[in-house]
Amino acid sequence: MEALILYFVLFFPAMPIWSSADSLAETVRIIPFSITRELARTVTHTLPAIALLLYLIYSKIPSKEGFSPRRAAVPGRRDIPAFAIGLPILIIIGLFVAFLTGLAAGISPPVRIAGPYSFLGWAVVILACLGTGYLEEIYFRYYLLTKTENLIPNTTSRVMLSVLLFAACHIHDGLWGVLNAAIAGLFLAVLFLRYRSLHGIALAHAGYNVFVYAMGVG
Repeated sequence: MEALILYFVLFFPAMPIWSSADSLAETVRIIPFSITRELARTVTHTLPAIALLLYLIYSKIPSKEGFSPRRAAVPGRRDIPAFAIGLPILIIIGLFVAFLTGLAAGISPPVRIAGPYSFLGWAVVILACLGTGYLEEIYFRYYLLTKTENLIPNTTSRVMLSVLLFAACHIHDGLWGVLNAAIAGLFLAVLFLRYRSLHGIALAHAGYNVFVYAMGVG
C-alpha cells in the first residue's frame, strides 16, 4: 500500500499539463524549454521526493542476503558496467521507438522536447535530468523491486509491476512515450537485478534524458 500511495503522490502531480500554446506545429507537439519551470520542478518536487524515498529505504527496507540498501547507495565498481551498458541501450531503444513512429500511420507522433540554447539552460537541463534519473530509478527499481519482495516473491511479477507503473506515469507523452518507457523500464529492471546498481542506472537514465534534450535542439 505504501508503494502505491507514494506512486500517486510523487509522480502523478508532476505530470505536466501543457497549454494549447505549447501544442503543435502541424502534427508534432513541441514543448518549449523553460529554465524557470525545470528549476522549480527540480527544487520543489524532485529533490524532496528523492530525500523521502531514501529515508524510507534506509529506515524500512532491511538488509538481505546479497543486497544491503545502504551498501547499494554507495558508488562502487558495479555501477560502471551498469552505466556502460545502460546508456547506449537506452539510446538505441529511444531511436528504435522513434523509427517506429515513422512507420505508423494514424497515430499521433511523440511529443518533441525543445532543448536549451544557453550555458545556463544546459546546466539546468543536466541538474533536472540527474534529479529525474535518480528519482525514477530510486522508486521504480531500487525501492519498488525490493519493497515488494515479501509481498510478491516472484521476480517476474515484481518486474512487470515496476514496468507497468513506470509506463503509466509517462502517459502524458502519448502512446510512443508509453511504449518507450515500457521497453526501457523492462531493460532497467533487469539491469538493476543483475548489478544491484543504483548510480549506474540512474546516471544512464539521466544521460538518456540529456540526449533527448540534445535531439530537440534545432
